[in-house]
Amino acid sequence: MAAIGIDYGTSNSEVVFFDGSKHQYIKLDPTLDESNKIRSSVFIYYKDELPTPPASVIEAKVKQIQRAISDQIDKAKQQYYEAQDPREQQVFSDKISDLRSEFHNKPALQRRAIQLLLKHMKVDDLTLLQLVESGEFAFGEEGFRRYLKTPEKGRLIYSPKNFLGANLVAGQKQAFVGMIAKQLAFFKQSAESQMNTKVSTAVIGRPVRFHGTRGEDGNSQAIDIMREAAIKAGFEKIDFLEEPIAAAYKIERKLNKETRVLVVDIGGGTTDICCIKLSPEKLSNLQRQQDVLSVTGARLGGMECDKNLIIKAIAPSMGAGLKMQSGLPVPPTYFTDMCAVDDIPKLSRFFSDDYGLDIAQTMSIVKDKEPLSRLLTVQEEKLSARLVNSSRLAKEMLSSKTEITLPLGYIEPDYKVTISISELERSMKPWMDRVKRLVAECLENSAEPPEMLFITGGMSLSPIVKKQLKDLMLPDLPLIEGDAFNSVCEGLAIQASKL
Repeated sequence: MAAIGIDYGTSNSEVVFFDGSKHQYIKLDPTLDESNKIRSSVFIYYKDELPTPPASVIEAKVKQIQRAISDQIDKAKQQYYEAQDPREQQVFSDKISDLRSEFHNKPALQRRAIQLLLKHMKVDDLTLLQLVESGEFAFGEEGFRRYLKTPEKGRLIYSPKNFLGANLVAGQKQAFVGMIAKQLAFFKQSAESQMNTKVSTAVIGRPVRFHGTRGEDGNSQAIDIMREAAIKAGFEKIDFLEEPIAAAYKIERKLNKETRVLVVDIGGGTTDICCIKLSPEKLSNLQRQQDVLSVTGARLGGMECDKNLIIKAIAPSMGAGLKMQSGLPVPPTYFTDMCAVDDIPKLSRFFSDDYGLDIAQTMSIVKDKEPLSRLLTVQEEKLSARLVNSSRLAKEMLSSKTEITLPLGYIEPDYKVTISISELERSMKPWMDRVKRLVAECLENSAEPPEMLFITGGMSLSPIVKKQLKDLMLPDLPLIEGDAFNSVCEGLAIQASKL
């Protein structure tokens, strides 16, 4: 039996096994060269017809049909009494008999109700729990490609992790348990087939604070969902480790003496920071909480930068800032709602027919209608996730360029936006200021100052982040070079090997 580390991330996920001396990366997405990483997004879809509606919905439709039949019976009775000719009366009498027979034929009424419901039903009419229980799952690039090709066939959950600490309504918690169980089962099966052994144990990374506004209640709910999902996926033993501490365990193997290290882990959805004492003499120790000097975190990740870049650099060409006849600007909420890929209720509202009608009405009271027509296309064709993905690519390209031209032809032919590094810096400034405040908080809470700095997570590759943290905020701390993408999962695998 084997134990693995699982980095279940906001943007990407990874699985690693550690045998005591070297790491083995589990291939998760055959469509990618670096297939040990996989998008965390899930596309739940239907190849053919949508699932049969719930019994309660069918029964409600049956009663509606019966009410219509009752009205027809009453009308036929009135026509019977008004008829003078016996032959005409017989016609209405037969009609009444047929309608009564139809009224009491429950199986036929149920079949008719299902046909009517399916005829007008769309994927958006289904609850998340219905989708999870009856839909097909596609992970990674396969799922994202399916979504781009046929968004109307299913629903893309851009980042399941972002919802775990949120205030979930009835059925949603169970939906996320089922959804994440499918992902974890896929990870487990991939590991077992490649390692040719049973995987019974997993150490799963967790942020210091999960995305949400419910504080410790949200954190507890998120852990409960992950634990229940892992059990459902077939794991017999599950443990959790805060992600910056996991990254620290990885770099600990590079040290030759006890060192206090400040670990800054900036991922897609959260920023997590810890100051920890590391020592090569403690590599085999299982419990290390006494070595943690300070730890903090916030729902503050790279996805927020992607959305901010849309608002600052792309939304102006989609109508942001336009004035209506009243002199007021086009509602700014149009564009924040458009980007809300990590907020299911808000995004569902944005994709609703009423919201599209509201945008169309606004188009009629602005002078320049073309920019808002692009917003309406995103709304009607459900392109929000694709637009956020384009913004992420722009952010990554600007890591090595001073200016890029971002093609957005899927919104409008020949539509493209030029974005400069200075625009990216301006869009990132409020976010960067909050990250720096978080670092300062961790330093203030630590009884001893750090001696070295380690920055990890996808956003650590940004020259803007490195400049602000290393050069401007912490210039006297030597920087430990390390793997920005794999350090957390490698540390989780190290911890798993001790169990």
